[in-house]
Amino acid sequence: MARSLEAVATKPRVHRGFVVFKWLVYAILAVDVVLYARFGRATELLDTAAWFVLLLLFEWETGGWRLESRWRALLHGARGLACVAIAAAVAGYAFEGEWLDFANESVWLGVIALLELEVRLPPSAVRLHRLRRGLAGVLYLALVGFLLTWSAMALHEADASAALLDAWDALWWLVAFLVIELNVFGFAAQPRKRLA
Repeated sequence: MARSLEAVATKPRVHRGFVVFKWLVYAILAVDVVLYARFGRATELLDTAAWFVLLLLFEWETGGWRLESRWRALLHGARGLACVAIAAAVAGYAFEGEWLDFANESVWLGVIALLELEVRLPPSAVRLHRLRRGLAGVLYLALVGFLLTWSAMALHEADASAALLDAWDALWWLVAFLVIELNVFGFAAQPRKRLA
């Protein structure tokens, strides 16, 4: 009997703490969408809602969820719609002259392109994986720069609520994509070391 259980349990269990943390972050981002619906501009709401949908789709793909073939077309269609909405938000930021938002969005698009590359590169492409990680590091540093900029604006502006919301948003999206990166690299499924 014990032998048959060993044969079934071939994959390491996911760290429960990681799963709880990940879904807590996703819940905070759902609240983020509501905050932009209440206090943000239409472009910001479109942007945040589309990224939230895209985030959940990345979770579905990288989180080890079972994906039956009949759902693939729906997944790709939803991703396509989210990408169109994000492109509309980028254009909206440019049209509104919101250049900080435009630059932030452009960097995020680079992060997404690099994540897409990571999941599609063969494991044997070691140099390309290293290059992708280096470029991603630079882009994440730029995103931290946007977070710090919005934080400074929140401290020094008379009406700091918009900058504070943007700083809050930037922080939680960085955390969320850290979670996605950990999913991509299989952190959640690595076996735990036992203490002696």
